[in-house]
Amino acid sequence: MRVVIQKVSEAKVTVDGKAVSSVGKGLLVLLGIEDADNEEDIEWLTKKIVQLRIFNDENGVMNRSVQEVGGDVIVVSQFTLHANTKKGNRPSYIRASKPDFAIPMYEKFIAETEAVLGKKVGTGIFGAMMDVSLVNDGPVTIIIDSKQKDF
Repeated sequence: MRVVIQKVSEAKVTVDGKAVSSVGKGLLVLLGIEDADNEEDIEWLTKKIVQLRIFNDENGVMNRSVQEVGGDVIVVSQFTLHANTKKGNRPSYIRASKPDFAIPMYEKFIAETEAVLGKKVGTGIFGAMMDVSLVNDGPVTIIIDSKQKDF
């Protein structure tokens, strides 16, 4: 699993002109799933995201997690995170999982994130053409790949 995490002061997902999720202070998580992913990746990654200390404490130091500051989370599926650009100029998405595998993993990821965070998580709509808007706070953007834990 590969995620791009953005600390936001606000974020919104819109499909066909209708807002399906929105948050104030919190995280926007773009999630890419590949066939090699499993429950262990979900557990490790959700804990890492919820406990990631990227929010300021009382001294202005990034020392608090989204959980500690009472922030919200939106998770949006994004198969393009597994793009391979090695050959040519047209990305290949061969590593990205097909919906029959990716949808259940996406749903498990959301459920686990809600369990670890202790509250409901906003989502996009899997496979839909979505407009994702955000105000990146910082800016802070973190990339994590569960297959490259030292990345």
